[in-house]
Amino acid sequence: MSTVSRLPGIVTTDHVFQVPLDHRAPDGEQIELYAREVVAPGRAHDDLPWLVYLQGGPGGKANRPLGKDGWLTRALDDYRVLLLDQRGTGRSTPATRQTLARRGDARQQAEYLAHFRADSIVRDAELVRHRLLGPDGRWSLLGQSFGGFCTLTYLSLAPEGLREAFVTGGLAGLRRSADEVYRAAYPRVARKNAGHYRRFPQDVAAVRRIAAHLADRPATLPDGGTLTVEAFQALGMMLGSGTGSFSLHYLLEEAWVDGAAGPELSDTFLAGAQAQLSFAQGPLYAVLHESIYGQRSVDGRGTEWSAERVRKEFPEFDAAQALADDRPVLFTGEMIYPWMFETDPSLRPLRETAQLLAERTDWSDLYDTERLAANEVPVFAAVYHDDMYVDTAHSLETADAVANTRVWVTNEWEHDGLRVSGGGVLDRLIRMAQGEI
Repeated sequence: MSTVSRLPGIVTTDHVFQVPLDHRAPDGEQIELYAREVVAPGRAHDDLPWLVYLQGGPGGKANRPLGKDGWLTRALDDYRVLLLDQRGTGRSTPATRQTLARRGDARQQAEYLAHFRADSIVRDAELVRHRLLGPDGRWSLLGQSFGGFCTLTYLSLAPEGLREAFVTGGLAGLRRSADEVYRAAYPRVARKNAGHYRRFPQDVAAVRRIAAHLADRPATLPDGGTLTVEAFQALGMMLGSGTGSFSLHYLLEEAWVDGAAGPELSDTFLAGAQAQLSFAQGPLYAVLHESIYGQRSVDGRGTEWSAERVRKEFPEFDAAQALADDRPVLFTGEMIYPWMFETDPSLRPLRETAQLLAERTDWSDLYDTERLAANEVPVFAAVYHDDMYVDTAHSLETADAVANTRVWVTNEWEHDGLRVSGGGVLDRLIRMAQGEI
């Protein structure tokens, strides 16, 4: 029986579905899929079109609304929204170090997780569509970041289920290997570093001081994790959001206290760093991250820790050399490295599993370029000109390759524009769909 809840400005209904772990074996093992229906008060029985939200990630659960806030402010004017916890996340059957331990050894865990990519997420959504709308019902998609990648897979596998698609910061390169993705990413991250240091020039010395300290004495985080120089550099993930540079600066401001033996890294700083670096609430992000680029027809060798390998082509990110040369120490960005499975307690038990996934060479293709070239589903996409996470050139290349796509390129927002614009980004895309723009 579904549970109905009332929050300020919204009515929510819980839905739980059984879906096959492997859609090629529909009568085999089943897992649970959770989705939260959201509608404006007084409109629960209206014949509203459905808008399915696909969260970023991979491994990100849908947002938990506190009321009619954020992009829901705009969406609920026109739609009944379905917030889908993609398989393995949130209230869907979870995939974490705790639950995966029940599946056996690392090889069995890796085989299990091979079913958690965009193609499986799309097939899950199609089963849900059939159960909620019937086989002839169609709904709209809103794909944020990785959710946009899933949208392209949806358009490749089951466009007949869609009436329109909105994509924010998520037009993936259709034929781009992981290596190509990271070769484009490191220069973007370097530019974000340069922008941060122009904004806060005092942080050049502050970052060098912390990096030099950690090079000699890696710190222990409150959860037992280890803050190495490389882990400290990974705080650069923050630079991809609209206010991330400011938040990083404020974190650095409180890095030091005078302890019994002299200056030491403060508990405030270490707790703040842990909040940014820990994957305890979303381990699939780390475990599956590079696999989202795996397509055997694009690169048959697998991903093989692409971000780590490609990083060697960009020596400016070498912290030890930067310290030796009296240069600014650069932060990294949306990269997953094998050492993370040593420093993060929530990832340590999954180290061998992640290694097997990195070595996997038989990833199925996620995009049907011929079908996308003949696409008839209207697609409206926001491409952020300064996006640190998704390459603008790759996004525009994909927009040209997917028929019936209209693009709005903007530098008003960063990658988190959908979340922080108060509905402004979604409103623009909806008005494009309605022919107002």
